[in-house]
Amino acid sequence: MRDVLEVLEFPRVRALLAERAQTPLGRELALGLGPLSRQEAETRHQLTQEAQSYPYALPPAGELREAYRKALAGGRLSGPELLRAAQALEGAMALKAELLPLENALSRVAEGIGDHAPFLGRVRKALDEEGAVKDEASPRLLAIRRELKPLRQEILDRLYALMDRQREAFQDRFVAFKRERYCVPVKAGMAHKVPGILLDESESGATLFVEPLSVVKLNNRLQALRLQEEEEVGRILRELSERLAQDPGVPGTLEALGLLDLVQAQAALAKDLSLTRPRFGEAYRLQGAFHPLIPHPVRNTFTLDEKTRLILISGPNMGGKTALLKTLGLAVLMAQSGLFVGAERALLAWPDRVFADIGDEQSLQENLSTFAGHLQRLKAMLLEATAQSLVLIDELGSGTDPEEGAALSQAILEALLERGVKGMVTTHLSPLKAFAQGREGIQNASMRFDLERLRPTYELVLGVPGRSYALAIARRLSLPEEVLRRAEALQGGNRLEDLLERLEAERLALEEERRRLAAELAQAEALRARLEAREARYQEERAERLRALEEEVRGRLLQVEAELKALKEKARSEGKRDALRELMALKEKYAKKAPPPPPPPGLSPGALVEVPSLGKRGRVVELRGEEALVQVGPVKLNLKAKELKPLPGEEAPKPLLAKPRREAKEVDLRGLTVEEALLEVDDALEEAKALGLSTLRLLHGKGTGALRQAIREFLRRDKRVEGFADAPPHEGGHGVTVVALRG
Repeated sequence: MRDVLEVLEFPRVRALLAERAQTPLGRELALGLGPLSRQEAETRHQLTQEAQSYPYALPPAGELREAYRKALAGGRLSGPELLRAAQALEGAMALKAELLPLENALSRVAEGIGDHAPFLGRVRKALDEEGAVKDEASPRLLAIRRELKPLRQEILDRLYALMDRQREAFQDRFVAFKRERYCVPVKAGMAHKVPGILLDESESGATLFVEPLSVVKLNNRLQALRLQEEEEVGRILRELSERLAQDPGVPGTLEALGLLDLVQAQAALAKDLSLTRPRFGEAYRLQGAFHPLIPHPVRNTFTLDEKTRLILISGPNMGGKTALLKTLGLAVLMAQSGLFVGAERALLAWPDRVFADIGDEQSLQENLSTFAGHLQRLKAMLLEATAQSLVLIDELGSGTDPEEGAALSQAILEALLERGVKGMVTTHLSPLKAFAQGREGIQNASMRFDLERLRPTYELVLGVPGRSYALAIARRLSLPEEVLRRAEALQGGNRLEDLLERLEAERLALEEERRRLAAELAQAEALRARLEAREARYQEERAERLRALEEEVRGRLLQVEAELKALKEKARSEGKRDALRELMALKEKYAKKAPPPPPPPGLSPGALVEVPSLGKRGRVVELRGEEALVQVGPVKLNLKAKELKPLPGEEAPKPLLAKPRREAKEVDLRGLTVEEALLEVDDALEEAKALGLSTLRLLHGKGTGALRQAIREFLRRDKRVEGFADAPPHEGGHGVTVVALRG
């Protein structure tokens, strides 16, 4: 018998989930996903929800795992392989540092990422940013390379000096490298003038590559040193590989990264398929439930609880009955596996087991018919199902004589009801519809059918059994009328079908009444909207009147200021007594102080404005009556509010939800002369100080090192600089100088 996961198409969900994973670890977890314990499933739901609201970047965990496996097997990793593994571990530790402050389920997963600082420190000391082994990786390697460089130069100097002395004997003035030895290109007819060892010749035979006797010993020594270098480099790489294999935190890091990848894929799947986080309880209540694997699915709402333990669904073929069974079963399996489910809202019980008898399945090995195959699965339900089980039975009673099938099916339903089992059952048998009508614990339902268009709507109708519509469809398809009348005569004694027809008529009448009430409700809502609009206009007019009143008060205030100014002049010219008398009269006249003028429209803290007097843009920091504090570049200015011009369409920046990042600036100096570069550095230091930055990155490249040296001499003398150093290897190394600025 097929596994219930396959019957309910759960492997297709796994495949969609695996497509959204970013690493091999996450894809493997997705393809192996299955029901979990209830606590684990609820934890996965929480992780998925947090991954939806907090996106994070994953390091290349697949490369890390391959390198770790190779190291565990005793293999020696190359420098680039070790470097990529170190970068992945460094990224994992950075992700851990990012997630831990959240103090949520994601943080608890991130706690599984280990501390790999010892391994990373050794890698940084031994490898450069390209993965090559540094001279400083070991004292022996440093000594070998210190001897190699001058020895190589001495060989080259001797060979070039030889070619300069005997120009006529050489094809060209260059040094070749053949068979791991330095040699010179000698003309074929001049070999006698350059005694030495023949290493190779050109394809034409016109050039002989000869190792002069004067450099044989030097080449021998060079080759010996190169072999020693190769041996030492191999030893260092082997040591680093062993360190990776012995790092105790790598397995936990890989496990945490795999799970973080999986829940991020689950969040993406939930977004793409419009899935919802389920809740667990004692019943099944799905609102707007849909099959997540069907394009443009119809949504249905239903409940299975202690009152309605079984729903018996009937109706025409191809009406969506089987899809509805799979919708419920798949929702339960997805929820138990830690996934969100296809519904607008979902409350799901936690069944101890899901039984599914869906689709035709013949057992060729046991030579069983389709009906016998159904009976085998029904037998398992009757023997093993409990009150906590969920059963999904498609086409109960089919595949055999209708009367016997109906009798057996009713007995099966009665047994399931006695056990307290919950589930859904589909059937075409009329006696079962009659059995379910009014029976405690079971409810009739049907799938709506559009008789006008002769097509199903896939909508579930609770409380009403379904009809086959065989005669109605036959009449719409213009079967001979005499055949149809004879069929109706033969059906005449079928009271159930008559009952179903009357119920269907009543249901349609109720549906029409519901549509009428919905239309009236829509009219009432429209009236409410008009009243709200009228209220809004009233409030707007009231605000306009208040603004007019404020303008009047502002005018009176200006008048008072003018009179006070006149009094001051009078006091200076005619004496203080008369001026004081008039001032007291003014005080009595204007006893109530006028409110300060409001700011110009569109001007508020955070607004972007133009400062015409400066020809620049700025952002309002604070309003102070008739003045405004404006940030223009690194400078804050007090300006008249009326002199500022708000820029339309610009909004204040919204605060970011993600965690703050350390501010830094980078200046690219590559390609500049020393004088140009130093001017750029000076400007950058000044700007960084004005902006309050703590660090500055100077990108000058490696090259000959002249530009780097000149910049660092300049920085040593600058009082704005606290200190400087090379960037980390993975951020540029010797090609970038990181400057720390004084506070």
